[in-house]
Amino acid sequence: MTQTNVNEMLAGREGRYGSFQGHARISQDLKAAMHERSGWDGLQADQREALEMIQHKIARILNGDPTYLDNWHDIQGYARLVEKRLEQDAAA
Repeated sequence: MTQTNVNEMLAGREGRYGSFQGHARISQDLKAAMHERSGWDGLQADQREALEMIQHKIARILNGDPTYLDNWHDIQGYARLVEKRLEQDAAA
């Protein structure tokens, strides 16, 4: 990818999600709040990852375009992945 393409991609993302610095502040605050809770250590890897990805999408929503449906769809998807694994575990 050329430097021009990278710059165009970044400009498009900033238009959709807001500034990277703004997103990073929100995202890191949400992660810190999750990680400092006693329940965090009891989560399995897929649960932790799903929660981090969900908070990433929440940060994008709060910092950028809250009407962008893909973020809302992705939140459902990450939750569903954990739900499916828990259903499989319960059935085993």
